[in-house]
Amino acid sequence: MEYIDYYKVLGISKDASADDIKKAYRKLARKHHPDLNPDDKEAVKLFQQINEAHEVLSDPEKRKKYDQYGADWKHADQFEEARRQRTSGQQGHPFEGGQYTYSSGEEGDFSDFFSSLFGNARSEGRSGTRFKGQDYRAAVTLNLSDAYRTHQQTFTVNGKNIRITVPAGIENGQEIRIAGYGAPGVNGGPNGDLYITFDIKNDTGFVRKGNDLYTHVSLDLYKAMLGGEETIDTMGGKVKLSVAPETQNETKVRLKGKGFPVYKQEGVFGDLYVTYQVQLPKNLSEKEKTLFKELAQEAEKK
Repeated sequence: MEYIDYYKVLGISKDASADDIKKAYRKLARKHHPDLNPDDKEAVKLFQQINEAHEVLSDPEKRKKYDQYGADWKHADQFEEARRQRTSGQQGHPFEGGQYTYSSGEEGDFSDFFSSLFGNARSEGRSGTRFKGQDYRAAVTLNLSDAYRTHQQTFTVNGKNIRITVPAGIENGQEIRIAGYGAPGVNGGPNGDLYITFDIKNDTGFVRKGNDLYTHVSLDLYKAMLGGEETIDTMGGKVKLSVAPETQNETKVRLKGKGFPVYKQEGVFGDLYVTYQVQLPKNLSEKEKTLFKELAQEAEKK
């Protein structure tokens, strides 16, 4: 079995933390994503190795097996079981009570020993175990405006185009599973699964916090003082707001149900919070200055 140094693939050390692994994976997955490197077979191969490396090293149990057994880490449990069966009742067996640790310089010897061990097990009728294929992981970048609506997305994994429906309301960093789109199973076992992590980029003027949206709207002084109507943009289209007389600067109003859609809850939305920013007039005419002076005089009489 070909050995791939997952630590080198991600460019991290063997004592890297879980956070180091996550950061390295996200950076490399974006850089080498097949959608950004069309018709580049090497990019596809490297992207697959990046996903494999993250799949193994981000899981403490898998990482432990990989560190110990290297290229044969997937069969670590079967190796241990076969070793126990072979050593039971045999005093002084070279592996009894011991542990074999993989290192890059011993790849050939270890793989040969592992194959030999399971070759013997097959002759004894113990090799019919079915294994699920390895899971794949992929990172997909999505604009916030796209995440607002349910839509279909096509991307490439392991050289194959996959088209999925992305439900409205998907969160940044959210992971979804697509069953059966991972690596083929072993000995007729089921395929692995595909896990997709979404990286949401904000291409709008709104700030998203959960299912709520936040925005600022400029309001001229006269409308703020006298009241009226103001047409504003929401992610679902334009709406008219009724502005109360004597609205103060930084006043916040809530538009119920005009926020972001709730994931997999059709027709349910968060709220939109609008903060008014009252704009003072500029380049006043002489008549406007006179009127403001009159207003100031009236205010002094109160």
